[in-house]
Amino acid sequence: MNLFNVYPLFNINPIKAQGSFLWDDKGEKYLDFYGGHAVISIGHNHPHYQTQLKNQLDKISFYSNSVQNELQTELADKLGELSGLEDYNLFLCNSGAEANENALKLASFHNGKSKVLYFSGSFHGRTSAAVSVTDNPKIVAPVNYDERFIKSEWNNIEQLEAIFENQGSEISSVIIEGIQGVGGIMIPTLEFLTKIKELCEKHNTVLILDEVQSGYGRSGYFFAHQEFGIEADIITTAKGMGNGFPIGGVLIHPKFQASNGLLGTTFGGNHLACVAAIAVLDVMKDENLIENAHEMGKYLENELKDFPHIKTIRRKGLMIGIELDRDCSEVRNNLLYNHHIFTGNSNDKTVLRILPALNIKKEETDIFINALKEVLENI
Repeated sequence: MNLFNVYPLFNINPIKAQGSFLWDDKGEKYLDFYGGHAVISIGHNHPHYQTQLKNQLDKISFYSNSVQNELQTELADKLGELSGLEDYNLFLCNSGAEANENALKLASFHNGKSKVLYFSGSFHGRTSAAVSVTDNPKIVAPVNYDERFIKSEWNNIEQLEAIFENQGSEISSVIIEGIQGVGGIMIPTLEFLTKIKELCEKHNTVLILDEVQSGYGRSGYFFAHQEFGIEADIITTAKGMGNGFPIGGVLIHPKFQASNGLLGTTFGGNHLACVAAIAVLDVMKDENLIENAHEMGKYLENELKDFPHIKTIRRKGLMIGIELDRDCSEVRNNLLYNHHIFTGNSNDKTVLRILPALNIKKEETDIFINALKEVLENI
């Protein structure tokens, strides 16, 4: 049997990782400044993370959600404390797409409405409803398309108001990323988010904040939208939550009522996943990683801002988009193959996407800064 060939692959085979570095099967060392799409939040193989997972394997790794699991309660308590959302409830699942599916479903159960408003440049996942609110026709199959999903332009208040004026009574939820990742590190304005919240309250519409990539301290706040003082009805999270172990979560405002069977999952919230997520929160708290993301992001921007060929730097914390005056692929390949540094791209081909671990150190950051400077100066 062959693998179903859907991924364009770099000719690199990592077999070992530690902190912010990877080693391939030839012994070559790479700096990881992308974290596998913002998944690596506390660095590869953090000692506390490793120890907790190994210890749990000696106890129990899985049982279904038909039994009690105290690790889920511990995770909910620690997540509530660090995020400042102690009064919310937590539903655990396996991925960001699954979190968004459940958020959209829960919103529709809550208000009995069926339409969903999403935004240009969005990416919310590849499953049924999640891909229907993703702005990429290439990955939306005919079976996923439905006129109930309405697209509005990013940061366009006038269009937003017009849509609600015409269809507000039918809109179940608005789903928006705290910061668009795949869209090219696009940051919503305070005025835009405030208007969305106002219209949602007026029309009994659920506000869903997709913090799958922008959450878990990456922006310098636990969730990116918290910078603006906006209260979301539902928050979804995943990528940095387990530092590589598959886990996702839906944070649910207390106004939503739970009932048996309303949501469900086989693997969500299993023992190993919970231990991984608890370890991440422990490290984030003990090592002040949200503050480190804020400080190191600011340092990076200050060092990079005057480099040639950089048009703009869009950044919150360590969620960084470097817009070049050309397609970034040549720069990205040069960084990878000549300087051994992993970076990312986006749907905007000019944007180099930077998503290092939240515990990145200054000396590691300087490796990237010096390499990028050399690459840009030699274009």
